[in-house]
Amino acid sequence: MKKLIVIADYCSDTLVTQELRSAIEGYLKDPSGVNLSFVASFPSTIHTAYLLNQVITTEERYGRPHETVIFVNTDPRLERHEKADHAEGSRGLIIKLKSGLIVTGPNAGYCFSLIIDKIERIYTYSGLEKGSQFRSRDNYPPLLANLMDYLEEDLDLQEASESLIPNYSKHHVGHIDNYGNLKTTIAQSQLKGKFEYGDNIEITISGARQNAKYVDNLFGGSVGELVIYPGSSGNPEDRFLEISAWSHFGNDELESKTGRDFFPNIAPGQEITI
Repeated sequence: MKKLIVIADYCSDTLVTQELRSAIEGYLKDPSGVNLSFVASFPSTIHTAYLLNQVITTEERYGRPHETVIFVNTDPRLERHEKADHAEGSRGLIIKLKSGLIVTGPNAGYCFSLIIDKIERIYTYSGLEKGSQFRSRDNYPPLLANLMDYLEEDLDLQEASESLIPNYSKHHVGHIDNYGNLKTTIAQSQLKGKFEYGDNIEITISGARQNAKYVDNLFGGSVGELVIYPGSSGNPEDRFLEISAWSHFGNDELESKTGRDFFPNIAPGQEITI
């Protein structure tokens, strides 16, 4: 049985995750020993895209992508302003990556936009988008169980085009980690030829403007100084930049500030201007 990783904006809710687990186990040939884990996203398809890309990057470097299914479900229905009949959401996709890893879920916003270069084939599967407000529990478990049980060949899949997935070209806050470091969707190569280490860069996020020193790592500036630097996420050959400050946590003599403290009301998915 393949393991399943769920990335969704409801994964911090223990009732919801247990209901999803129960539904999936009910469709598996043998639910004993199921390997199921949850990664909680903010209700932002940018944040979900960042999490998906990073989980896949780590699975492909250190894990077993051929033995992994990822279910993504963050679908805030941003394209709608009127009622959705039968709670209709975004159309479900099944995506096979070049590494053999399988990703599925509603094609909402930018959820799949950061993994386009990893895709081998895309398929659609009818019936996933309607009929329930809680489609993860009510519609997707039979599909997920088939994928986990190596039965994808038995599914009635229709091949589709990559053009279904929107291109992504902007800069956003991709994730905020437990330390308050702001992980961005800006690749290091996007600053090449524009800035050198030691330069000050003006950064605006959600109307808040700050100057950050461009350094080669989080500890490349002074304690408490806002810096922007190649972080620990993204392509290892072209890492995503992070924005934060070196903090001496717990030291009462110094002000403990991280990236989150420089930008009021910061949240994943907010646009960044440099």
